[in-house]
Amino acid sequence: MSIYKDYLKQIEERKTKGLHPQPIDSADLLSAIIEQIKDTENEYREQSLNFFIYNVLPGTTSAAVVKAKFLKEIILGESIVPEISTDFAFEQLSHMKGGPSVKVLLDLALGDDEVIASKAAKVLKTQVFLYEADTDRLEEAFNNGSSIAKDIIESYAQAEFFTKLPEIEEEIEVVTYIAGVGDISTDLLSPGGDAHSRSDRELHGQCMFEHNKDMQNELLALKEQHPDKRVMLIAEKGTMGVGSSRMSGVNNVALWTGIPSSPYVPFINIAPVIAGTNGIAPIFLTTVGVTGGIGLDLKNWVIQKDEEGNTIVDEDGEPVLKQMYSVETGTVLTINTKEKKLYHGKTELKDISAAFTPQKMEFMKAGGSYAVVFGKKLQTFACKTLGIEVPQVYAPSKEVSIEGQGLTAVEKIFNKNAVGTSGATLHAGSYVRAEVNIVGSQDTTGLMTSQELEMMAATVISPIVDGAYQSGCHTASVWDDKSKANIPRLMSFMNDFGLITGRDPKGKYFPMTDVIHKVLNDITVGDWDIIIGGDSHTRMSKGVAFGADSGTVALALATGEASMPIPESVKVTFKGQMKSYMDFRDVVHATQQQMLKQFGGENVFQGRVIEVHIGTLTADEAFTFTDWTAEMKAKASICISEDDTLIESLEIAKGRIQIMIDKGMDNDKQVLKGLVEKAETRITELKTGIKPSLRPDADAVYHAEVIIDLDEIAEPMIADPDVNNDDVSKRYTHDNIRPLSYYGGTKKVDLGFVGSCMVHKGDMKILAQMLKNVEAQHGKVEFKAPLVVAPPTYNIVDELKEEGDWEVLQKYSGFEFDDSAPKGLARTKYENMLYLERPGCNLCMGNQEKAEPGDTVMATSTRLFQGRVVKDSGEKKGESLLSSTPVVVLSTILGRTPTMAEYEAAVDGIVLTKFKPSQKQLVR
Repeated sequence: MSIYKDYLKQIEERKTKGLHPQPIDSADLLSAIIEQIKDTENEYREQSLNFFIYNVLPGTTSAAVVKAKFLKEIILGESIVPEISTDFAFEQLSHMKGGPSVKVLLDLALGDDEVIASKAAKVLKTQVFLYEADTDRLEEAFNNGSSIAKDIIESYAQAEFFTKLPEIEEEIEVVTYIAGVGDISTDLLSPGGDAHSRSDRELHGQCMFEHNKDMQNELLALKEQHPDKRVMLIAEKGTMGVGSSRMSGVNNVALWTGIPSSPYVPFINIAPVIAGTNGIAPIFLTTVGVTGGIGLDLKNWVIQKDEEGNTIVDEDGEPVLKQMYSVETGTVLTINTKEKKLYHGKTELKDISAAFTPQKMEFMKAGGSYAVVFGKKLQTFACKTLGIEVPQVYAPSKEVSIEGQGLTAVEKIFNKNAVGTSGATLHAGSYVRAEVNIVGSQDTTGLMTSQELEMMAATVISPIVDGAYQSGCHTASVWDDKSKANIPRLMSFMNDFGLITGRDPKGKYFPMTDVIHKVLNDITVGDWDIIIGGDSHTRMSKGVAFGADSGTVALALATGEASMPIPESVKVTFKGQMKSYMDFRDVVHATQQQMLKQFGGENVFQGRVIEVHIGTLTADEAFTFTDWTAEMKAKASICISEDDTLIESLEIAKGRIQIMIDKGMDNDKQVLKGLVEKAETRITELKTGIKPSLRPDADAVYHAEVIIDLDEIAEPMIADPDVNNDDVSKRYTHDNIRPLSYYGGTKKVDLGFVGSCMVHKGDMKILAQMLKNVEAQHGKVEFKAPLVVAPPTYNIVDELKEEGDWEVLQKYSGFEFDDSAPKGLARTKYENMLYLERPGCNLCMGNQEKAEPGDTVMATSTRLFQGRVVKDSGEKKGESLLSSTPVVVLSTILGRTPTMAEYEAAVDGIVLTKFKPSQKQLVR
C-alpha cells in the first residue's frame, strides 16, 4: 500500500473519532501528494491540492522543505499548477514561518528575475523568523551592492513587519463561561493522562475539561448564540491555570475559543481570553502571552475588611468574600483596550490595565510573543548592518531604578544577565531581556517544544546557553506503545538540536529516566544563573528558575534569552528551633500556613519571588522548599545560602555531572565538561572570597517579609484537598494545611507514595531506617496499604546501593523495577506491599500510573488536584493528601493516619533534617 493510501486509511480512522486529517509533517507523504498534483488525470489530484494548500505544518518540518521547494518551482515556471498562481504561491510562502520558506524567498529575492525578486522582497519584509544563515546572506548581498537586499534591510530597520500589522481592536466583546469554581488546574484544560496526544492538537482538544462533553457542548452552544463575540473562560473565586504552565492548556482554550493563526495551517489558534477572580497563575499567564491572548485579573470577589483594616472571617475562620460584580456564564462584557477597562454595558467594572501593558499589547498585535522577540532581533541586525541607531518602534522596556535602594537577590541576578538596557541599576517592575544559562525540556511537553522549534525555524541551540537537558521522566513508569512511538523521536530531535538527552538516540548509554528538576538542580552550577524549564516545578535551589510553557522553552533554546518583568520578592527567614521529630517538609508546609495567618488569608507569595534564607541546607534538601513554591503560587524562588553550604552543593553537583559524562551522555560540544569547569571556577571563587555566594543588599526593599517560627511546628503538617468542603472554591487548594492530630489517628489511607521531585536521597534513607525501626519495635513490617516508592534519579539509587540502604528496601519490597523489562501497562490494582519503582515521576504526574478511583492517597508529591493522582469513584471522592516521607510510610504500615505517639516512636533515633536557621548575616 502506498504512503498516500496509508494516509487515507488514517483519515478514515480519525473520522470515527470525529477528527479531521492530521496535519502533514512528512516529506515522503507530501512528495507523493505533489506527484499526484502534477498528474492532471490522478483521481486524488483535487484532494491532494487541498492537502498541499491547507494541511501542511510550517517551519522546518521535512514537509515544509518539500512544500517550499515546490512553490519555488511554481513561481519560476518550472512546474505549472493552474490552481496555484505565482501570487498565491508567494502567499503560501508568507504563511510558512521561516526556515525553508525564507531560504526560498531569499533565493528568489536575490535572483535575476526583477519581477519575481520584487514580489519575494515584498513577502520577506513581512517575515521575522530569520536566523544567522538568512541574515548573513542578506548582509553579504547588501555589501555587494544589492538594491533589493538594501530595501529589505531598510524595511527591517523600521520594523515594518510589525508597524504595518493591523492595530488591535479598541473594543472586544466577550461572553463569559465559568469553567470552574475555585482554582482551576491546567489538568482541567489539558489532563496529564492525555499528555501523549499534545502534539496532535485537534485530538488533544477533545480532552478539554477532562473530556466533559456537557461542558464542551455548553461552550459550543455559547459560541453559536454569540457568533460575533469571543468566549472568556473564567475561574470563579479562584486562580486560572494553577499547577503548570502547560502550553497545551492554552492551545486547547485557543482551539475552542480563539482565532485561527493562518487559513493555511489547521488547529493552531491564537488570542484566547482567559480570566480568574484571582487572576492567572504567573507561568500560565506567560503562556497566554505566547499566543497573543488576554489574561484578566477580575477581582470580582473581594476579601472584606473591618474599619481597622483587619480581615473579616466567618465561623470557620475563613475570609468573608463580597461579590463586586457578576460574571456568571452567558454575561456579555466589553474589553476596552484603549481605556484598558472592563465594562458591562456602559457600567465600568474593573481597571484591567495590568493586562494591557505596552509589551502585552505588542504580543496581541503581533499574534504572540515570539514574533516580537524575533522582530526585535531582526531590527537590531538591520540597524547594525546599516550603521544607524535603532528607531523606537517597539515600546521601550520599562526601567525602574530607585536611587539609594539596595537590590534583592532576584534584582541582582537580572541586573547581571540583562541585555539591551540603558545601564542603570534596575529594580522590580523593570521589563528585562535576560540571557538564560540552563534550559530544561520534559518529555510530555517536549514534543510540543520540538514543534515550536520547527515552527520558528530553529535548527540548533543558542551558543549563549551553558547547558540544556531533555528528560524522559514523565513517561518513565510505563514504557507503552505511545511512549515507544513518541519518545525516541523526541530524543533524536533534541539530541540533534544540541541538548543532553536522557535517552541516547544511538543507544550508546543506558536510558535515564531521572526527574528533570533533579537533573536541572545538579547541572545548575551558578548561583547567579537564570534557568528556564518546561514544567512549573523548574525551581532550582541555585540561581533563579522559571517554569515555562513549551513555547517559551523553545524560545530560550533558540535565542538564549527570556523576556519578563523583574518580579517583586517576599523575604522568608526563620527563627526558633525545630523539634527532633519534625521533617523539613513540615517546615515547608508551615511556611505556607504561617504566611496566610500573618497576612489575613492573603497569599503574598502569589506572582512573586520567594527569597528564602535557607542558609545551612544543601541544594538537594533545599530543593524541597523551592519545589513547593509552585504550590504557594509564587513565580519563582531563590535560596540564600552560606558560602560553605554552596560549596558543598556544588561539589555534589560536580560529582553527579561527572557521572553523566562517564556514562557517555556528553555531546560533541562537551557541554557537561563545561559545566564541571564552571562549577570548579565557582568553588574557587567561594573558597578564596573573590566572589561570595549570592546575597541581597541589607537595604533591599521587599513586597513583604515573612518570619517562620519553628517553635510553632509541633507536629507533622499535611496539605489536604478538603474534597467535601461545602464551599467548592475551597476544595483542591494547597492552602489548607492541617496538623497530623486533626485526623485523630483514624483516617483510612488506601495508598502511599514516596517519590516525585519533592524527595531526595535523604528521604530514601529515612524510609529504610523507618522500616528497620518498625521491625525492631514490632518484630516484622507488614503493610496494610500499598506503598509505591519511586526514587527521583538513578544516581540516588546507585548511592543508596553503595551505602547499604537499597538492600534494606529490597528486603521489604514485593516488587522491584527491572530496566531490561519495563512495564508496558499501568497498574490498575495494588497489593498491600512495597513497590520499588523505576526512577521518574510515577504517580505524581498522573499520566501513566494512578491510584484506584476513590482512594485516599498519602503522598510526598506536589499535586492534590482532582483526578491528578486519583480519580473519584461512584461512591467516594478520591483524595491526595500531601505530607512528609515519615508520615506516608507509617500511614501505609498502619493503613490509616498515625497518632503522634505512633509517629514519634517510628522516627525515634532518625535524623529527619539538619535544618536550623542560619546564624550568619545573609546580606551584603
